[in-house]
Amino acid sequence: QVQLVESGGGLVQAGGSLRLSCAASGRTLSTYRMGWFRQAPGKEREFVAAISWNGVNTYYAASVKGRFAISRDDAKNTVYLQMNSLKPEDTAVYYCSADAQSIGTAYDYRIYETWGQGTQVTVSS
Repeated sequence: QVQLVESGGGLVQAGGSLRLSCAASGRTLSTYRMGWFRQAPGKEREFVAAISWNGVNTYYAASVKGRFAISRDDAKNTVYLQMNSLKPEDTAVYYCSADAQSIGTAYDYRIYETWGQGTQVTVSS
């Protein structure tokens, strides 16, 4: 079983940048599709970005496309989410997730078997 730990969250002004990291232990991530989701207070969990097991395909929510970039470094067993041009509406807890099967749409949180504990991102206006 893989364990995931997110880091890199914090407080940033609108227009700023943050890079989130998701470090895995227990198993190699090289065969997993990886995703980032977020959840703001009072709102449902929302898809942010995903990357295929081989890094060839990436997927983004319309609200972050062009501002966020997901990447993976399998040698470090880590997945990243580079977030640029941050907006107050990006404020949320960000969760890293792993999907061992790569079956089904990357946008659906239900296909991801493993989740990290989350990291808070707060964007001030």
